[in-house]
Amino acid sequence: MGDSRLIHGRYRLLDLIGRGGMGEVWRARDESLARHVAVKCLKPLGPQHDQSVARVVRERFRREARVAAALQHRGVTVVHDFGESDGVLFLVMELLQGRNLSQLLEDNRQHPLTVPDVVDVAEQVAAALACTHRQGIVHRDLKPANIVRLTDGTVKICDFGIARLGHDIGLTSRLTGTGIAMGTPHYMSPEQISGDEVDQRSDLYSLGCVLYEIATGVPPFDLDDPWAILIGHRDTPPRPPRSHRADLPEYLDRIILDLLAKRPEERPYDARELGRRLDLGRTTPAYVPTVVTPRPETVPPPAAAPSERRLPSWTRGMTTGHKATGAGLRSTPPDPSAGLSGEWVPRDRTGRPGPPHRVPSRTTDPALLTALAGRHDAGLSLGRLGRWAEAGEVHRAVAAEREHLLGPDHPDTLASRYEVAFTLSRTGRAADALRAYKHVAAARRRLLGADHPDTLAARQEMAYVLGQLGRHPDAHRVYLSVLADRERTMGAEHPDTLRCRHNLAFNLSRLGRPEDSYLMAREVADARARVLGPAHPDTLVTRYEVAYALGQLGRWADALQTYREVAEARARALGADHPDTLAARYETGISLGRLGRSAEAYQLYRELVEDRARISGPAHPETLRARHGLGVNLGRLGRWEEALAESRDVCAIRERVLGPDHPDTLVSRREVAVGLGWLGRWADALTEYRRVAAARERVLGADHPDSLSSRNDEAHCLEQLGRAAEAAALYRRAAALRQQRAGGR
Repeated sequence: MGDSRLIHGRYRLLDLIGRGGMGEVWRARDESLARHVAVKCLKPLGPQHDQSVARVVRERFRREARVAAALQHRGVTVVHDFGESDGVLFLVMELLQGRNLSQLLEDNRQHPLTVPDVVDVAEQVAAALACTHRQGIVHRDLKPANIVRLTDGTVKICDFGIARLGHDIGLTSRLTGTGIAMGTPHYMSPEQISGDEVDQRSDLYSLGCVLYEIATGVPPFDLDDPWAILIGHRDTPPRPPRSHRADLPEYLDRIILDLLAKRPEERPYDARELGRRLDLGRTTPAYVPTVVTPRPETVPPPAAAPSERRLPSWTRGMTTGHKATGAGLRSTPPDPSAGLSGEWVPRDRTGRPGPPHRVPSRTTDPALLTALAGRHDAGLSLGRLGRWAEAGEVHRAVAAEREHLLGPDHPDTLASRYEVAFTLSRTGRAADALRAYKHVAAARRRLLGADHPDTLAARQEMAYVLGQLGRHPDAHRVYLSVLADRERTMGAEHPDTLRCRHNLAFNLSRLGRPEDSYLMAREVADARARVLGPAHPDTLVTRYEVAYALGQLGRWADALQTYREVAEARARALGADHPDTLAARYETGISLGRLGRSAEAYQLYRELVEDRARISGPAHPETLRARHGLGVNLGRLGRWEEALAESRDVCAIRERVLGPDHPDTLVSRREVAVGLGWLGRWADALTEYRRVAAARERVLGADHPDSLSSRNDEAHCLEQLGRAAEAAALYRRAAALRQQRAGGR
């Protein structure tokens, strides 16, 4: 590769991250896009391989790299580029900031992960596998070292395609000519061991081995002899995980054992089935067995007797390899700012290292600090499950202990304070969140510099909660300031810069500038498609915002087409049951209704209600939102008795689940009033309109647009009852409040 350490004239190698049997992984800088990436350089083939083999390997590498690059899912490592430089095959991937599961277990002294962490890993990996398996891609080498948990809690699978390449050229699952074990039998399915054809259920078996280990601290067959491990996978039922760890939920124990079934047809058929069973287990007090979905048009072959089955010849001489003890390649170099020590290196305003900063610390006990890191991760897991109140309690406790042990300005303390603010914003306490973000932003600016990514992240979240508080002009100013700093320090098309521009576009729509919002969102969507790919979740989020802006501009036909495209792309990338997919379907229904296509909207909402109820339950807010849409379109179809019954039912459930003054409850109550009016029951409608108006004035203030709209509804109802004088007085009052509000801006 020469002395320049420049690959392909573009990727400058900086630090060696790790070295393994397939080659080396480097942290590198993409000089074209000014971003850091990971570059995997594959070992050249040795003299024992002739040139024809080398040509086959190069072609296979290109094909497998294209496959890996085509995978678009938040749970799969993004592949940016691949090629050959000075005879070395290379693959360019996103640089992951986190630890693989092998390293996490090693950090935890081989103690198992917490139950919420195990479930979270299982759900995220299942979602990623569901996407890749739908595209016909089987990983074949799923193990703890190939599953990385990022610092924000996202779980990603690495090395799609490359594992198959190594198998085909003789570098995995057997000894190479150098005698180094390039694979490990700890996570291999029985059909892999027997040399049979494998499908997606082989990956599910390997995932079962991984979950078994992170849940118990040991692999299912924890033996020193490699033959015993292989035969264990092939013939021996594993001990139930609960025999190692009694606090494991029964449903999780059952799921792991089902994944470890010897015959593929006895396992869950696919990862979507696994995801459904995990979700059912979390939300059901006791485990409910689910019938394994049979593979369509497949007749399972008769099982061979154990004495008739033979291990393939390549297993002879195999060593056990490594189980999850950190032997895999590191996914990222150590990050000083994330370390659990009392010392870190702050950055100056240019991002260059400044003088070391010592934090007063009353302890140097690494076990205690590691325990706090584990509790911090548990808080992140609770947040990803939507349990924000519990997550907030965990983060507040960890923040207090870190402040006591490490000092108020240590990066770990500030990281916990940041997460506290995040949970406050997600539990409706935007004002408290704003104060917490201001504290974190000020401390990070002082210690790390104004341009440090962590400082900018806190400032950007300040803008977000300002928007939550309705202070959209203030949010706009902060977004503009952060955007200028991000563009100057990171570049216009850095993912963080694009995220800031996306938020700015969103805020523009709330400022009543839909045309500006549309133009900016469209630019961001195009840029994200170039940088991340057209089916990347972030690209689809921005296209979703483009559709929203089109609706605000009255361009409902264009909005409908965009929402449909987003829904279809999300279904392919994330799965049909993913919340983001369902959200796009909901907005598709809104667009259909706006275009007068109420029959189509009604049918869409019927199907959406069924899916939401199946996935989240009949009383979940999103299920009720879909039912509300169903009721609205019943009314548009003139089926007012049915519409009124639906609205009353939804309103009663929302009042019980969300509270009588929740905005969604009040929207349902207004829909009840609308139905009563259409049925000529104006006196009853007036009662409901007044209840909505009073609640909105109490919660939002008399001059809030929603409160004024409710008073107009009330005045209209009075007109229908022949009480014109009262209606006129109410119209005048609303007009005066509206004028007063406009004058106060």
